[in-house]
Amino acid sequence: MPGRLQGKVALVAGAGCVGPGWGNGRAIAVRFAQEGAKVFAVDKSADAMKETLERAREAGGEITLHTCDVTDSAAVKGMIDACLAAYGRIDILVNNVGGSAAGGPVELSEEAFDAQLDYNLKSVFLACKHAIPIMEKQGGGAIVNLASTSGLRWTGSAQIGYATSKAAVLQLTRVVAVQYASKGIRVNTVVPGQLHTPMVEVRLAKQRAGGDVEKLLKTRVSRIPAGFMGDGRDTANAALFLASDEARFVTGTEIIVDGGMVARCD
Repeated sequence: MPGRLQGKVALVAGAGCVGPGWGNGRAIAVRFAQEGAKVFAVDKSADAMKETLERAREAGGEITLHTCDVTDSAAVKGMIDACLAAYGRIDILVNNVGGSAAGGPVELSEEAFDAQLDYNLKSVFLACKHAIPIMEKQGGGAIVNLASTSGLRWTGSAQIGYATSKAAVLQLTRVVAVQYASKGIRVNTVVPGQLHTPMVEVRLAKQRAGGDVEKLLKTRVSRIPAGFMGDGRDTANAALFLASDEARFVTGTEIIVDGGMVARCD
């Protein structure tokens, strides 16, 4: 059976990971490669993509690596041009770059707030800005943006810059989806909840639990009706559906991947 993305070119921004295991971007890049896509994997750090490259090749997939600061417009244009040089087209764009900074409006500095908007929101804007004209010329394409349940509700800690920027990603997606629906370009969002990714051990435990990983994991699981945390592979499967032709009639919406957390009333 041919893969669900056979013959398609997928640009995955944020395809690296801060440690070993299944981060969202790594899982998406590998899953897409497994399903037959030619994956143009992008991250600011080449080292962060080493495991992504190994896992994609182990799965028999085709993958090309590229480094880029996706908050810089010239660099993003260069990323798009490099993908076109490598594969001649862009059928799928995944905007996965993002990260959180702790603090509400009093604690978070103005500079840190601006940086959160650049990292989580402007990166999506720039990638869309430079990729959409290519998709329009091709006659269509699929864009999958990554938001967060923090953009929908309080999820346990004050992170005003992150929550605000991720909420904005949801609305950016809806607006762009309607604008370009008639051009055959679908735009949707995956909204991950509190997953167990390498980010938990490397960064979040230090920010929120004094380095106590087990304490943080117990707190996060307690919020999830399903009783366990998913990982990047769950995000990847949702992204795969939205990027595939199976979702041909799906645009301007989102899939929440959170084990039921957002649906809770308390």
